[in-house]
Amino acid sequence: MMVAMSTTRLARALNSLHGLALGDALGSQFFIPDNRDALEQRHLPPTPWQWTDDTEMACSVFAVLQRLGHVDQDQLAASFATHHDFDRGYGPSMNRALRLIREGGAWHQLVAELFDGQGSWGNGAAMRVAPLGAWFADDLAEAAHQAALSATVTHTHPEGVAGAIAVALASALAANSNPPGPRDFLDEVLALMPPGRVHHGIWAARGLAHVSSPEIAAHELGNGRYTSAHDTVPFALWAAARNLNDYEQAIWITAGTGGDIDTTCAIVGGIVAAHVGIGGLPEPWRTACEPLPIWAGANDIETET
Repeated sequence: MMVAMSTTRLARALNSLHGLALGDALGSQFFIPDNRDALEQRHLPPTPWQWTDDTEMACSVFAVLQRLGHVDQDQLAASFATHHDFDRGYGPSMNRALRLIREGGAWHQLVAELFDGQGSWGNGAAMRVAPLGAWFADDLAEAAHQAALSATVTHTHPEGVAGAIAVALASALAANSNPPGPRDFLDEVLALMPPGRVHHGIWAARGLAHVSSPEIAAHELGNGRYTSAHDTVPFALWAAARNLNDYEQAIWITAGTGGDIDTTCAIVGGIVAAHVGIGGLPEPWRTACEPLPIWAGANDIETET
């Protein structure tokens, strides 16, 4: 049964989800060799644009929040497994884990065993969590807590969890009507972050808040090339913090640095859209993007800008 909840929370989360899906779908097109020249010239690739596992998993996060108002790990794991589409670009370990969960395996045991028992420190928990941060924008501590719960359903390594916490905090801050400037924005994220490599990367991003070159920032911070949380999240937060009022610019500078383009664009898109709303997303881009799935429960919800 769906619980009663704030329409403002729903609208904020849906804004972020649409921005995440659009960034993911557009970013994924630039892995196609024929589209790489278009990226260099900032020309849009051929349509339609299909989203990847980033959006599919974000839709599960949104659906659970809409149904319950908080993260229930068992229900989130079940949703991930039920809606898992092998062709959406999941990593091999996650494909296997979600298949086994779908077949009745215990999610907490399966994900804890990944990578010789270390758990995953990949960027998968961070890529899907922006709508959760927007949902809990009125309580940063709760946003961090719920992000950690959502992360450990698939990523038990502390750095994988930290990446999700950082993105959720950034999205929560962005959803406020008057977020601070880039340096102060990153300071507020750091204030609630656990120590570790993701924290250190965001601290480095703070030091680059005055730098206008995305190439320099990506060189120093990483661009997701290694698909780890600590080489993905700091740059994504740098790009979002510097471009909170301009979705189009935020996506182009993020995509232009290469790396794990669909994921960095999904993270940046989810954060920036939490601030500018659906109305701040370029209409031709929205038309080109694959619609959100019906099962996500995102249809017919009024959004706020």
